[in-house]
Amino acid sequence: MTDAQQTAEASPDLAPSEPSGPAPVPLLAPREGVPPVIADDEALAEVVAAFAAGSGPVAVDAERASGYRYGQRAYLVQLRRKGAGTALIDPVACPDLSALGAVLADTEWVLHAATQDLPCLRDIGLVPERLFDTELAGRLAGFARVGLGVMVETVLGYSLEKGHSAVDWSNRPLPEPWLRYAALDVELLVDLRDALEDDLRRQGKLDWALEEFAAIAAAPPPPPRKDPWRRTSGVHKVRRRRQLAVVRELWTARDQVAQKRDLSPGKVLSDAAIVAAAQAMPQEARVLAALPGFGSRMGRRQLQHWQAAIDRARELAEAQLPQPGQPSAGPPPPRAWAEKDPAAAARLSAARAAVTAHAEKLRLPQENLLTPDVVRRLCWEPPAELTPDELAPALRALGAREWQITQTVDLLSAALSPAPH
Repeated sequence: MTDAQQTAEASPDLAPSEPSGPAPVPLLAPREGVPPVIADDEALAEVVAAFAAGSGPVAVDAERASGYRYGQRAYLVQLRRKGAGTALIDPVACPDLSALGAVLADTEWVLHAATQDLPCLRDIGLVPERLFDTELAGRLAGFARVGLGVMVETVLGYSLEKGHSAVDWSNRPLPEPWLRYAALDVELLVDLRDALEDDLRRQGKLDWALEEFAAIAAAPPPPPRKDPWRRTSGVHKVRRRRQLAVVRELWTARDQVAQKRDLSPGKVLSDAAIVAAAQAMPQEARVLAALPGFGSRMGRRQLQHWQAAIDRARELAEAQLPQPGQPSAGPPPPRAWAEKDPAAAARLSAARAAVTAHAEKLRLPQENLLTPDVVRRLCWEPPAELTPDELAPALRALGAREWQITQTVDLLSAALSPAPH
């Protein structure tokens, strides 16, 4: 039995240390004030030198313009390190931060919800080799709510103003209240990291967290999503293949316009409008204009553009039409298991119950103990022998981490093995 297992067994009521003392203290401004925004090479070189001379982990955050601009690029990068203070960098004016990334290569980076920011940071040359994710640490430590503001309040006793999280960070110049908010996002991130590390160590979960962080840092960029148009909200209402072709053509046409104009696709044409057009299949722009989302404010030229996409779908040969439902290489949806493979359905039910019960015992979310996808794939195509020795490599091949395997392999073996007669 591992140290972590012994800790869990010895402490069935294990819980994170969530102080319930006085009301949180509002944190209204950074300790050294709001720094100027770095927007030229000379100022950036000074930041690189300062952070190279700093010590300890570096807190990192990025602000995007989701819902306003095309893509997920960063429009502000915030960093803080002991001895260097806080830096706010404009990655539009300074699009290559690889020199800064290089001097921080051997440093642990502290991020909150790292997987959200890593893609846009990677695009500008900031790629951590080691990281500590305070959101994931909070999940593993058993906190029910893991947003940055809530975590800072719960763990450190300070309240952060969160009123600018959804603003358009592509605006220039950025207003001072926004910059103050951005600087505060990294003000206490290392303090939060230290407190969570202590909590995880106390619970015997620190090694689990470090393994998770290493996996995030080592993960390659995700491949492009296949058939992204299938994620159109409401597409499940579209049944016929030619109507699905309209969704695909309109989605593609919208994406091209959005990219060209650097706008969020939803600001160009809503998903609801795409679905309405696919269901109606209008044959001329005048009829299209009467549909929801294609109102009087839309110019004739725009209407003709969307009508042309619909016409292209109408003219496609039958073989060119998309198939309903997205092809999947994995198992079928669990709701179909009872009919397709009753034995697999029974395995899934038993495995889910076992994983859920153990996750509750460990005070962490079930999906962090073992992802639902891993459980489904294991139950759909289990190894020939359901012993721990056979299940462990099967779990490893499905992407489970070593700590997850250690925690679940025995209980899965017991759950999946047929009961003796």
